[in-house]
Amino acid sequence: MIVIGAGPGAADLITLRGARRLAQADVVLFDALTDPTLREFAPKARWVHVGKRGFADSTGQATINALMVKYASEANTVVRLKGGDPSIFGRLEEELEALAEAGIECEVVPGVTAAIAAAAATQRPLTDEAAVAA
Repeated sequence: MIVIGAGPGAADLITLRGARRLAQADVVLFDALTDPTLREFAPKARWVHVGKRGFADSTGQATINALMVKYASEANTVVRLKGGDPSIFGRLEEELEALAEAGIECEVVPGVTAAIAAAAATQRPLTDEAAVAA
């Protein structure tokens, strides 16, 4: 099982490692916040929507955990594709716990967080060297 951070929205902001690992997928469980053009990286994979949206149809976390375990037990390479970075607002801990309880090993591929991407897009550094030196 591989958990991949897809980056902050645009498909070309996924990391190179994330894109390479996604290309190996047989099954992809993807969030609502992932760019649909990411399917180009794994066109032969089975894509399963497990997204959550406020005030809309959403997949509960218990269901997502069960699907991760189910597919990881059935397929060679299963990817859980999450928007941004999986460890920030991504419920990664719950998903890793469910996999560990089922005896399934997992690799986590970090993604570019929205905070970092927003700072870069607006050309605003997140640190101020002058303030740090003072």
